[in-house]
Amino acid sequence: MSVDPSFALVGALIGVPARANMMAALMDGRAQTASELAFVAGVTPQTASSHLAKLTEAGLLAVEKQGRHRYYRLAGPAVAEALEPLSHLAPNARVPERRRAQLRRVGELRSARFCYDHLAGRLGVALADSLLKRRLLRREAGDFRLGPKGRAFLEGLGVDVAAAERERRHFARCCLDWSERRPHLGGALGAALAESLLRAKWLRRDRASRKAALTTLGESELSRHFPGLLQALTVED
Repeated sequence: MSVDPSFALVGALIGVPARANMMAALMDGRAQTASELAFVAGVTPQTASSHLAKLTEAGLLAVEKQGRHRYYRLAGPAVAEALEPLSHLAPNARVPERRRAQLRRVGELRSARFCYDHLAGRLGVALADSLLKRRLLRREAGDFRLGPKGRAFLEGLGVDVAAAERERRHFARCCLDWSERRPHLGGALGAALAESLLRAKWLRRDRASRKAALTTLGESELSRHFPGLLQALTVED
């Protein structure tokens, strides 16, 4: 007797366009209500509730109640890190006309965006590339490894490496970037780096979307700490 692999269930769940749109809307790590997600998915509140119940039961979403509202979010960074590479398949699919406008908006995220709680897009990949090139970070067994020099460098930027090490998740995830086809730094360390850039006001986050952008201060400081970074961000498509 054959047994369906576990990813078959996950694929069936997220293969429904309404559910896929809901999960994409939660990729920035924020929680949203069922009504907000119904709007994103283009379905009625009743239909949205049914979809959300199935995703929650499967462990892909987490929900918490505050007053009259129930807030949904991705169950954790591992869910976001699994979803991100799936977008690699999108360019090979036949896209209906009504979806092309949405895909154009997704294309705007290529420069810099948040993948749950860490940086992705050209900026995220360029940061990882710079750390690898200078041997402050290395790839090993599907993850990144941080050496003593890399630790000192990141701590000098205000990254709380020790706190990242204490988290119950991948420390330095090698997360394949859907737009750049190369890895960016995910996991607890990637989140800590993104948080430090936001805290220093080197990075600005658009709360209405997943988009991120360097500030003028950020361009100056990151050019100093990451030589060649800005040039990598201006490469033509």
